[in-house]
Formats: sequence, C-alpha cells, structure tokens
Amino acid sequence: MPTPREVAESYWAAECRRDIAAVMTHYLPDATYQDGGGLLVGSAAIRTFYEGSIRDFPELEVAILREFVGSADSSAFEVHAVLTDHAGSRSVIEGLIAITVRDGKIDHIRCYEDPLIPETGGQAHP
Repeated sequence: MPTPREVAESYWAAECRRDIAAVMTHYLPDATYQDGGGLLVGSAAIRTFYEGSIRDFPELEVAILREFVGSADSSAFEVHAVLTDHAGSRSVIEGLIAITVRDGKIDHIRCYEDPLIPETGGQAHP
C-alpha cells in the first residue's frame, strides 16, 4: 500500500495538472474533505469543490515543506501553494493539511490554511 506521502504527492501532482478525473481517483467514494468552508462528504460533493477551484484558478503550484507522520495511514503536510486566476493574478495559500488514507486512497482531508494572500514580485504580502 502507498504511504500517505506517496498518495499526497500523486494527488497534488494531479491537482496541479488541473486533471479532475485524476484527482478523484485518489479519493474513496465515501471520503470527506474539510476546510474553512465546511465539510464535504462523498465523491459528488468533493468533485463539485474541485470543479469550482479549477474553474476559478486554472493554475496551481503546490510544494510540501514538511511532513508530520502520525501513523502508517495518516500524515500532516505543511504546504505552500500558489493559485493563479484567469487574469494572471497569483495568490499564496499556506497551511497544514492532514490526510488519512485507507486502501491506498484518501479517506479524509482536513485543511488548516491561512487566507489567500496576493503575491507581488514573487513574494507574498506579510
């Protein structure tokens, strides 16, 4: 079985390609996704979330800065991400994302993220 890190890296690579079909292959049908916007349960709700993200932000970059291993099936990742909208405006989002896997797929994601910060000159505003 793949480790949480391997699942996370593959999942974020698919998300950065903005490949919703590939993103969804990383989730179990009854998975949950929770962030500041609330709790999403199941593939249909999670897919709708990603459709909106891809629609609004056609480009995404994600870097894993650090991993905090919880168990064989869970880790938290400190991440730095940059979302780019249709006008080319880039926004930084940073935070901690906890991922639990089951049977090699995402069972639960919980995001603790800072609000989007506009990026200027390659640097986020403080």
